[in-house]
Amino acid sequence: MDKLTEIMLWKRQEIASLVRDVEDHELAAFQNQASSRGSFIEALRRPQGLAVISEIKRKSPSAGQIKDLGPSTEQAEKYISAGADCLSILTDEKYFGGTLNDLEQVTSQYNAQGKGIPCLRKDFMVHPIQVLQAAQAGASAILIIVRALDDTTMRSLRLAADLAGLDSLYEIHSEAELETAVKHDAKIIGVNNRDLAIFKTDLAFSENLIPKFPKEVLPVSESGIWTQEDAARVRACGAKAILVGEALMKAKSTSSLMDQFHTA
Repeated sequence: MDKLTEIMLWKRQEIASLVRDVEDHELAAFQNQASSRGSFIEALRRPQGLAVISEIKRKSPSAGQIKDLGPSTEQAEKYISAGADCLSILTDEKYFGGTLNDLEQVTSQYNAQGKGIPCLRKDFMVHPIQVLQAAQAGASAILIIVRALDDTTMRSLRLAADLAGLDSLYEIHSEAELETAVKHDAKIIGVNNRDLAIFKTDLAFSENLIPKFPKEVLPVSESGIWTQEDAARVRACGAKAILVGEALMKAKSTSSLMDQFHTA
């Protein structure tokens, strides 16, 4: 069993007691909060340079413990002060050490202040109940991992996200997965440079896949970006945004590294 399969099996077990039919009106009730949350996709349309999705990640299966964090708002403040365009907040506890509370803490603080920093709920989504949770927690977007889901599940997640006014970031790792995401009318597609089956990282995945994206899709390069040179490499192949976790979590100067990414 590869790691992604293991995680997806666990995720279905984890949420089993929560699963129920989610009514359209429950999701649509969050549409009017879009302005306070901020638009994820619009925040990625940076006029100059690369947009940066800065990830709050306590640990991972590949890196182990990354950083011993207190409240998630402390790391969020570092990112926002450094100029992050969006945040990605891990809410999976078993494998990544996050919780929904990490997301709620950040969005309640910044949405209440009118800053509306757009936040991605970074988790292994398998059911619309998780989309409802994301909306309740103040997220602006959800993650749809194409490799891990069938067409029916992807459609149900996307429909739920659309009803709640959330963007959907489709994550791919191969040309076949790109074709699937395009078939689902994905507006934002991220190439995960890390193979989630074996957790090996190679920026060549972005270089090979992003040039094949339709022009109307916003391309994101995810994982394996540590330096300005790495960021410049994926920008050269067409990435408009990067998702960075471990490098920013461990950076001695968050603002310095963020500037390097923005100007790559």
